[in-house]
Amino acid sequence: MKKIILSLAIVSMLFSCNKQEDSVSNESNLSNVASRRACYSDQHLKDQLAADPTLAKRMEEFELKAAEAIAQGRIVNGVLEIPVVVNVLYRTTAENISLAQIQSQIDVLNKDFNATNSDYNTANNPYSSVRANVGIRFVLDQVIRKATNKTSWGTNDAMKRTTTGGLNAVSPTTKMNMWICTIGGGILGYAQFPGGAAATDGVVLDSKYTGTTGTATFPFNLGRTGTHEVGHWMNLRHIWGDATCGSDLVSDTPTHNAANSGVPAVGHRSTCSGTPLEMYMNYMDYTDDRGMYMFTNGQKSRMLAIFNVGGSRASFR
Repeated sequence: MKKIILSLAIVSMLFSCNKQEDSVSNESNLSNVASRRACYSDQHLKDQLAADPTLAKRMEEFELKAAEAIAQGRIVNGVLEIPVVVNVLYRTTAENISLAQIQSQIDVLNKDFNATNSDYNTANNPYSSVRANVGIRFVLDQVIRKATNKTSWGTNDAMKRTTTGGLNAVSPTTKMNMWICTIGGGILGYAQFPGGAAATDGVVLDSKYTGTTGTATFPFNLGRTGTHEVGHWMNLRHIWGDATCGSDLVSDTPTHNAANSGVPAVGHRSTCSGTPLEMYMNYMDYTDDRGMYMFTNGQKSRMLAIFNVGGSRASFR
């Protein structure tokens, strides 16, 4: 297990803007169906940091507040209810996903964040002792639909602005906005981390990887792309820290040498120091939907800290 290193030097390193190896252009390499999980959240953060010189400082300050809240146990108690606004941007009938498909995604979020998912008690989980019930409830607030002639939206937040053909966020300081569209580039989804601009705050999901019915496409057809991206929206990093043997700033997750894909065999170990068992079943890895089924207590504390007084999402309280 690794420790969280709470210093401005490490936080600053976390927010460095080095180009990620797996990054894709907004309009190139368009793919109809993804065979490997691809999340743009980390690169999206780097893009925002490059565009806004003040963002890194704001996020550094929040990281210190979050660490203090976790250390002192000052987190939100009970169940926090989050209204969800779903913005659907579609060119074809298939992209205009049904209300049933949207609701299935909300249902998955509620199960995964409340430890009621059917695979929560999967046998032979070496990390069952640190599994968490995060205790957050998601409620579908409204669905807004808009027809478009765009074949793909890319990752530059165009879907979040009416000026670029998309839909503006609705009450983003009190409601979580979710944009469903065709992203392209093999990207399943991405999210904005806490601290970014309210106008672009929320989660983006490709319509082919939303929910559990309709156009949901194997092996990402169990709604876990939504769970993964909402985890980012709640300040969780990828479990491998987006670097070889990097840190995700969570104390009870093991060090990973890189992202996993598919469904690794039980007992899969990292090549990092000590060769720890990897937590490939964690929602913040790149495992296929059927292979991920837990958050940890450390991740729970990190998520709930953003809703604490002084946290970046305290307005959701």
